[in-house]
This record gives sequence, C-alpha cells and structure tokens, in this order.
Amino acid sequence: MTRKLHLNAFLMGVGHHEAAWRHPRTEPARLTDVRHYQELARIAERGKLDSVFLADGVALHGNVRHNALGGLEPLTLLSALAAVTDHIGLIATVSTTYNEPFHVARKFASLDHISGGRAGWNIVTSAGEAEARNFGIVRPSHADRYARAGEFLEVTRKLWDSWEDDAILGDRVAGDYADTGKIHPIEHAGEYFSVSGPLNTSRPPQGHPLLVQAGSSEDGKDFAARYAEAVFTAQQTLREGQEFYADLKRRLAAYGRRHDDVLILPGISPIIGSTEREALRLEKELEDLIIPAYGLAQLSHMTGIDLTEDALDGPLPDVPVETEGAQSRRKLVVDLARRENLTVRQLLNRLAGGRGHRVVAGTPDQIADQLQEWFLAGAADGFNIMPPILPVGLSDFVDHVVPELQIRGLFRYEYEGRTLRANYGLPRPPSRYASSASSSAAAGRREVAVAR
Repeated sequence: MTRKLHLNAFLMGVGHHEAAWRHPRTEPARLTDVRHYQELARIAERGKLDSVFLADGVALHGNVRHNALGGLEPLTLLSALAAVTDHIGLIATVSTTYNEPFHVARKFASLDHISGGRAGWNIVTSAGEAEARNFGIVRPSHADRYARAGEFLEVTRKLWDSWEDDAILGDRVAGDYADTGKIHPIEHAGEYFSVSGPLNTSRPPQGHPLLVQAGSSEDGKDFAARYAEAVFTAQQTLREGQEFYADLKRRLAAYGRRHDDVLILPGISPIIGSTEREALRLEKELEDLIIPAYGLAQLSHMTGIDLTEDALDGPLPDVPVETEGAQSRRKLVVDLARRENLTVRQLLNRLAGGRGHRVVAGTPDQIADQLQEWFLAGAADGFNIMPPILPVGLSDFVDHVVPELQIRGLFRYEYEGRTLRANYGLPRPPSRYASSASSSAAAGRREVAVAR
C-alpha cells in the first residue's frame, strides 16, 4: 500500500483506564517522574510511531481521592522528552482561553527548536467551569471561545512568520547577526488581541508547529476544517467514524483546503492479550477495580445531571441537550447509552477505559483487524492510541500490534523524515513574507520596531 497509517501515542499518567493506578502492573508513584515519560517516549519511538501527545487542563478535574490525578505541565515535560528522542513528534495541549498568543507562540517555537522540528500544538478552548474559576472569570460561551480561538491562532501564526527563514546571517566579519529587514512587526489589532510583535524567537524549524484539534461539535469541526492539520476525535462505531470523517473532509473546500490537508485520528484504547481470553481477563481485572463513586462524579459532570448510587442499575436519565461545555462528548455518551440500552453501571464500565473513546480487547491480530477496517473503510487516517495501563500497554502495542500492521503494508518500517510534519506527510508552510531584500528605509523602520 502507498497510503500508510499514522499513529499517535496518547500518554496519560499510568494508563487511560481510570482504575489503572490500582492495577499491580502500574506504578502510580511515577506520575510526576520524568523518567517514566522518557521511557514511554522511547518505547513509542522504537515502534516508529508518529508522535506522543500529552493532554492538559488548567483545573483539577475529578476526585483525587479515587484517581491518580495531578501530572506535569506538558510543554515543560516535552522539552525533557526531546532530549532523549530523535524522531518522534511531541504534541501538547494548550488552551486558547486562558493564555495569550505571544506566550504560546514563543513556547512552541522554543520546543520546535529544542526538538529539531518535532513540536505540535493541540488547540483547545477549555470547556470546564472549574478552569474559569481558576482565572477569576465567568466561563465564556461555546461560540465566544471558538471566536477567540480563531483570532488567537491567527496571531500565533503571524508571530511564527515574523522572522523570515533566512533572517539570521551570523556574519561575524561584518558584525551582522540578523537582517532586520527580514524581521517583521505584525501590528495585529483585533477583537480579542492587540499584538505588536515581532516574536523574540526565530522562525521554528517546521515553519509552524503541527496544529492539532480535538473538538467535534459543529463549531469544533468548522475550526478544524479551517485551521487543523490533524484531528483527534472520539467515535464509537464504524458508521459514526465514517460520517465524521466524510463531514470534516467535506468542510475543507470552503477554506481552500484539500482532502489530504487534514489527518483524522480517532481514539482507541487497545486491551491486548496473547489470546482473546487473556485480553478479556485484563479487561475484567480493570473493571473490578473501578470505584463507582468516581465514575458517577465524572458522568454527572459530563451530562450535567446529578447521579447518585441509587441510579446505578437503571437507565441513564434524560440529559439536557444544550451545554456551554463539551458538547460533542456529551452527545457521544448519551448516544452510546441509548443505542446499547445500557444501565448507568454498564455505562460507567464502558467509559472507564477511554472516557468515550472506543475500547477494544483482543489479540494483536484482532486489534490490527480493527485498525485496518476503519482505515480502509474511510473512517480514519490513523489512530490516537490510548493504552489502558502504562508502560506495559504501550510496549504490547509496539511489540505486537505494530509488526502486524507492518506485515500488512499499513505502517512504516522507518521514519520518513526528521520532523513531525515530514512523518505526517504534511508540508512545511511557507513564510507569509517574500525572501527578498528590503529597502533601507523599510529596514530602518523595522529595526526600530525590533528594538521596541
């Protein structure tokens, strides 16, 4: 096959299953140990995966009494992972609602330089009320968050482009470090931001870090169609995956973009055993470690209704349709409960492994069959791999599922390039400025702007 899967390892603490920290094959004390994450990054690179991804939020979500919460800030951590890897992409979540464009542009440009062109930004608008309270504001509406995010991204892209690729001369003899005619103020004045620029970091090796997005609401899909280059999404069934894939790809034309300009990677949590029986046994072990009170609190937050233990063995009550929070995930959870006629307890078990992402238990061949089916049936360009327990779940995927995908001609044997964009098969964006000599008058004006 000429078309290959793209695989991202979604790293979360000691595993994506909410009871992972209670399983004897994990070490929850390593939640803030940089060596744990460096080991995971090296495992993923050994498997030739495209990237690793760290999610993030700016509030403590969930009850820390019953789950291992409170990890490390992702951009800081990814810099440490860059030092022990050579090829694998490094993607971090950063919110557009509780940050400023200049900070974010500079941090991602720095990570891209540190890693030699392997940085990626998962753009989120932060749906939780707890996050707003940490910044002393009222949570903006869903529409306002996406409007701000659009302008936020416009500003960061201008800042990354404010240095032309050949702005640095390094001419020791002449004493010219940089051509200031190729360093541009951006003078952005918009509804949400006023930013003069230029950035005080030179243009990133990739031009722009890879832009990733994970919202699946209508606003989220439009945002992805306009800006994103990779999309992490949650789909439960093949048909849902195909519909989402077709819908998002169809939206690209409105923004002058092509089918292959955006890669769609649904999440999947693979529970792997040497036999199906072994995989199902691991799944049962994890289910037996679930603490219902924790799951009920999470589900209450997700659905907007107060669920108690009295509701465990009944159907999910009616859920409000409208929300200013995470719209697409609420819909997915309600659809899952209704489609399969699940009790609340059964729904908690289904959500414990992937918070709405698909969970599949089986042998390496069976896991590969699932990935191949979605890939060939027009539901995915690749997958966001969410191991239920870490590091063993990632090792099992790399050592047993990846070779099966390689034998089938679905996945690479070696990296295609040294940057994240190269391995995702995406182009390096050109600078918005022509690389031509500027007039001395213009150069003088820019020197003043840079000094300012």
